[in-house]
Amino acid sequence: MLPTLAVSGEIVIEDRLSLRLNPSSLARGDLIVVRSPIDPSAIVCKRVIGLPGDVICVDPSGQKAPSSEHVLIPKGHIWLCGDNLSHSRDSRDYGPVPMALIRSRLFARVKPPPVSP
Repeated sequence: MLPTLAVSGEIVIEDRLSLRLNPSSLARGDLIVVRSPIDPSAIVCKRVIGLPGDVICVDPSGQKAPSSEHVLIPKGHIWLCGDNLSHSRDSRDYGPVPMALIRSRLFARVKPPPVSP
């Protein structure tokens, strides 16, 4: 999730409860943690770009698909993208993601105190 989140050294607080109690509270732009649709043993963090019923441009950058290609997000699915489009594996690769794979929404980022030498 570069440049939003560092590769290491940052701590995030996840909100698991609100999405379970009210799944419709999920919004475009939210950072969420999901079980990877291509590797169930991996957990990934991505940004929500599309919700059920949205029509999404598959790849606005044109790197993985023509920028004229669009898809309708089916009921019970979302469209996810990483913030670093040129190096991200996301819905442009694996399509709409089932909402059942959502683990949590990122609530806050905590920067740890600097390490003294």
